[in-house]
Amino acid sequence: MEIQYGREYRNLYKRHWWWRAREEAIVDLLRRRVKTLSKLEILDVGCGDALFFDRLSSFGNVEGIEPDSRLIDPANPHRSRIYTLQFDRQFRPGKRYDLILMLDVLEHLDNPEEALDSVRGLLGNNGVFLLTVPAFQILWTNHDVINHHRIRYRKKTLFPLLRKAGFAISEARYWYQWTVPLKLPTHVVEKFISSQPSLPRVPPKWLNRTLFQLSRLEQRTIAPIGIPFGTTLMALCNNAHPVTAAK
Repeated sequence: MEIQYGREYRNLYKRHWWWRAREEAIVDLLRRRVKTLSKLEILDVGCGDALFFDRLSSFGNVEGIEPDSRLIDPANPHRSRIYTLQFDRQFRPGKRYDLILMLDVLEHLDNPEEALDSVRGLLGNNGVFLLTVPAFQILWTNHDVINHHRIRYRKKTLFPLLRKAGFAISEARYWYQWTVPLKLPTHVVEKFISSQPSLPRVPPKWLNRTLFQLSRLEQRTIAPIGIPFGTTLMALCNNAHPVTAAK
């Protein structure tokens, strides 16, 4: 992620319709799928400045890992629960987690296999792994460039990685179907007309609210049907086989 983008990220996360809708969808999912559990041990991989910690705290004890210290405010009240380290096999917190989240992180990594292997080694035998990734390479735009993405996934490319790492996929959905007709022409135009990536902006309040409501309506109605496309792919996983020791 560009450092200028990182500095603007808090404002985007707190106000922009896309981040707001994604957070609500994830909280809904967790309430539905892990509601029988309480006081979970939670790890948010690539947590940035712990912007999701307050919501996640309703499910248990939250920790995070963020390799870029520039994204973390030293005055953040959650600072003591953020590991400022690379997420790889050397990360050994001495505990297992009931819930691990990797929200729009995997697409940044040169070695996603190692990251998924590390997740599995840290996940308890009855734990849950939730990840989101940008979907479909054909929807690649300058937004992916400014975010330093390596790839956009789809089920056919993500699922083999998850299964190879030892995960069983219990639920997967595409989100933001309505944005595909907007992304696709942008991809085509940018492919033939060179332009510099620019930082995303929060739309005017009325438009921001409308797009948030549209996204939430879609997440509640169309997404559960299993529409085979969208600009984000969510996967909820469990350990396919018991793990005997943390790596």
